[in-house]
Amino acid sequence: MIAVLSSIPMLAPFRVRSFRFQFPADLLTSWGVEMEMLVLGWYILVETGSVLLLSLFWALQYLGTLLAPLVGMAGDRMGHRAILCVIRIIYAGLALTMTTLAMSGALRPLHVFLLAICSGLIRPSDQTMRNALIAETIPLGQLMPAMGISRTTQDSARIAGSLAGAGLFAAFGMGAVYAVISVFYAGGFLATLGVGGRRYRRETSRPTLWRDLIDGLAYVWDTPVSLAAVWLALLVNLTAFPLTSGLLPYVARSVYHIDETGLGTLVASFALGSFIGSIVVGVTGRMLRPARMMVVFALAWYAFLLVFATMPEPGSGRIALVLAGAAQALSLVPMSVLLLHSAGERYRGRVMGVRTLAIYGVPPGLLVAGALVDRIGFLATVSVYCVVGSALTALIALHWRDALWPVSAPANARASS
Repeated sequence: MIAVLSSIPMLAPFRVRSFRFQFPADLLTSWGVEMEMLVLGWYILVETGSVLLLSLFWALQYLGTLLAPLVGMAGDRMGHRAILCVIRIIYAGLALTMTTLAMSGALRPLHVFLLAICSGLIRPSDQTMRNALIAETIPLGQLMPAMGISRTTQDSARIAGSLAGAGLFAAFGMGAVYAVISVFYAGGFLATLGVGGRRYRRETSRPTLWRDLIDGLAYVWDTPVSLAAVWLALLVNLTAFPLTSGLLPYVARSVYHIDETGLGTLVASFALGSFIGSIVVGVTGRMLRPARMMVVFALAWYAFLLVFATMPEPGSGRIALVLAGAAQALSLVPMSVLLLHSAGERYRGRVMGVRTLAIYGVPPGLLVAGALVDRIGFLATVSVYCVVGSALTALIALHWRDALWPVSAPANARASS
């Protein structure tokens, strides 16, 4: 078995005991998240009929982005596994609360927004801790394949979780869906308990949290490749992610005129593409040039989103979403590896926390997109977002070209070299 794991690059990370626990823990949690978001987004749209309120609901999921650097510092101090366990037990508690409300018939849109506020405070930090734990426990030569296979937990959840959530919702209602979601969250927490990590000692001379935060921000600001990656992350969260997250329920209901099951197929199509992209990274990761891939496939992502917006019916729209999802993974997975590799052990949690701050581009992107769709339509909104996003991506690549583009640049070093 060890020989098999060693011979296949994508499976090599499973030689590490911690990763064998973290993969199912992340998978169960991701399934719960995807089922929850699809069901609640559809519920808000049906109950309120407002695309603006739908955008607001999705924006609330990123409420805790500003807390991510603080959570990253807490992980650096107290252990990333401990923080991740706390996050996931809170997930389970909130899901049980929603199950009770749904089964009792007391659920209202206000409750959904309150849940979005509570979960939004911690959800952005979950990915920060996942990535930091992988970098902490996986050898450097296996980091790119490990990040690729880890990304499949989210991608497969968007495929199967969205379809399962939509099917359960249509067949059995909100209560049954949330009972299943609660089980997934509880299983994710229990599996996280088996994840490894370094032991953290209490140090009387540790700098203050404020000093740690300043150091992390200063490190990113003074490191050209990290700064370029964070700016690009902010840009795609502002102009690309809103088009395939919060607005998909609107596309399903108002553009393609399909039900919640059809919405599930749209979400699953984008996730299938992302899954394929993650597999490609996992298999070929040691041969990739991270900085170049990050830029090139960000541009491809915008191009495929624009194609999606022009598709007149769901079938062709799904194909465009598959291509957009693949480009997204081929851009963002190398970005994460680049940041983790350049940060080193000392700044790992803080840098990924600063990277998570870039997710804060999603809420304003969603709210502006929701308002624009009401005024100028879906196609015009997507066109504006994609043109602006592509132009600014090219500007980032041009401004930091010496750090991002040369094959000899450290940011393009292959993991095997």
